[in-house]
Amino acid sequence: MGVASGDDLGTTERVLTLLGLLQQRRVWTGPELADRLGVTPRTVRRDVERLRTLGYPVFADQGVGGGYQLGRGQELPPLLLDDAEAIATAVSLLAGAGGAVHGAGDAALRALTKLDRVLPTRLRHEVRALSASVESFGGGRTPVDPEVLMTLARACRDEVEVGFDYPGRGEVRRRRVEPYRLVASDRRWYLLAYDLDRDDWRSFRVDRMTEVTARTWRFQPRTAPDAATYVQEGVASRVYQHQARFLVQAPADTVRAQVPASAAVVRERGSEHCEVLSGAADLDFVLMHVLLLGHDFEVLDPPELGRRCHVLAQRLRKAGGPDTTGVSGPSSD
Repeated sequence: MGVASGDDLGTTERVLTLLGLLQQRRVWTGPELADRLGVTPRTVRRDVERLRTLGYPVFADQGVGGGYQLGRGQELPPLLLDDAEAIATAVSLLAGAGGAVHGAGDAALRALTKLDRVLPTRLRHEVRALSASVESFGGGRTPVDPEVLMTLARACRDEVEVGFDYPGRGEVRRRRVEPYRLVASDRRWYLLAYDLDRDDWRSFRVDRMTEVTARTWRFQPRTAPDAATYVQEGVASRVYQHQARFLVQAPADTVRAQVPASAAVVRERGSEHCEVLSGAADLDFVLMHVLLLGHDFEVLDPPELGRRCHVLAQRLRKAGGPDTTGVSGPSSD
């Protein structure tokens, strides 16, 4: 057996990179791939032929809107998995993505979208039937339909519009969106998307979606907010009637370990302080939870919450009875 030359190793690495790009998006033009790989379009065509020789079905469409597209696998040798191994892998990933395996959802969904590209059609029905028999018990993330997750993940990857029914204000309405990212919190899955009817960014709980369908045409991606930050701020604050901000005298990492990500946004403010943003239907509820963290803090917003602190402080002093510690309370002007 001969030893591969440096050029051979470079070609192998480039072809694997090309395969990864084709798995990330539905269609790439030749110039786009050439730019990403740092080669000429002619080299891209040769590398595509190498992938075809290995068994990967890469299609090329000419004309406007055309380009290279990775088709579904007709056989499994490129995956180095036989049928039984492929089915077992897919079912395990479906269980993890759907919430049955706590903490594994993000990685499982990413891996499943890649496997979906090459899984033969003849095995998909078996995977779906077996995944229906997987259940879990205990706490963790709210379970969702893995098929819905797959539909949304593919739509995000392929940049195609999605439609679904979604409850709001006492009724279920049809929503039409440009999906951007799936975001997993410690409790639920969310979709960050551009709502075409409301002309703005929105986050949607995946477990509340029904009749989810991907459309057939692609959209031009917009400049989007950071998905995880947007969803977390929405879950912890924007969805509530009242929002509050606090300056807490403790490192951000310390406070993050005390507060679930779905309950508050914690931002660094130097090495020994952090800002906590949270919301609730009743601001007293937020105030109580910040107090119970056990750190000194200051109310930044809203002003009426600062005044509420003085009222509650007076009430607590009265509830404690006469002060026998020799420590007087704060004086007032």
